[in-house]
Amino acid sequence: MVEGKILITGGTGFIGQELVSRLAENRKVEVHELIRYVTGRYSFDKNRKVITHYATLTDFPAIKSIVRDVQPDYVVHLAAVSPVSFSYDHYVEVSEANYIGTINLAEACYREVSHFKQMILAGTSEEYGMTLKDRNKKLTESSQLHPNSPYAIAKVASDMYLTYMNEAYNFPSTILRPFNTFGRRTNAHFFIERTITQMLKGDKVYLGDRSAIRDWIYVDDHVAAYEKALGNKKAIGETIQICSGKSYTTEETAKIIAKLTGFKGEIVWNSTPKRPLDARILIGDNTKAKKLLGWEPRYTLEEGLKKTISHWKKQAQGR
Repeated sequence: MVEGKILITGGTGFIGQELVSRLAENRKVEVHELIRYVTGRYSFDKNRKVITHYATLTDFPAIKSIVRDVQPDYVVHLAAVSPVSFSYDHYVEVSEANYIGTINLAEACYREVSHFKQMILAGTSEEYGMTLKDRNKKLTESSQLHPNSPYAIAKVASDMYLTYMNEAYNFPSTILRPFNTFGRRTNAHFFIERTITQMLKGDKVYLGDRSAIRDWIYVDDHVAAYEKALGNKKAIGETIQICSGKSYTTEETAKIIAKLTGFKGEIVWNSTPKRPLDARILIGDNTKAKKLLGWEPRYTLEEGLKKTISHWKKQAQGR
């Protein structure tokens, strides 16, 4: 188990909340989270085991000051403007937050912490874009990157910057590249959560492309990969995919959700705004994660969906 100070950016986000909660249970670590200040977000919980810092990642002096004060042994960089569709019209905001923010954080760690041990960057399968053409093949860490959104381009640039720092200065970085993750508790913007919440509410569901093919990962498995990578010397200087290796079309996925929710209504496909470009097939090979991290998914798609549906049912019932 890792020991020392851990700084997590994006601690209030989807993955960040889960990871912060798990790491806070470990008495051998001191957990710090770095989040952007939003009115009403400040916590007055004196029993909370997490130390919160507020700053915008594009503000280098503020980031440098926080890193200098905290002196983290490890950084897990999860903060990002993540909705792909949002990035097409807000390309400057997304590029600055996701790319410049990563540079600022990495440089602050390199310059201000002499004993720094590891920075883990959250990459994304979106970096591959339209690389894969065949459902019977899988993407590997050495597959061509073909980003097709401002969001994905910023992520590729961030990967390259950390690779440069590792090669030039022996900066201890690890890039985890997770595939499509589900199991959100509050955000129904993404495909699986949007499908579940619509099926629980009514007799008509409005979705986009029925033929897109995805490799789904349940949130608990995603978070476990970060735990496995933290302090893992084998992961230093590496890019590692976090994926199941199994593929489902969005239509196949919706049918499974319909079965589990008892939905008997109509699905209206191609009824949501189309992106200028979209990756049709994203399927990963998790061989490297198994070998270097000792990680593999514990949950099948159906098992993860059952847990996610149960949560949203309780939400709908006000519990």
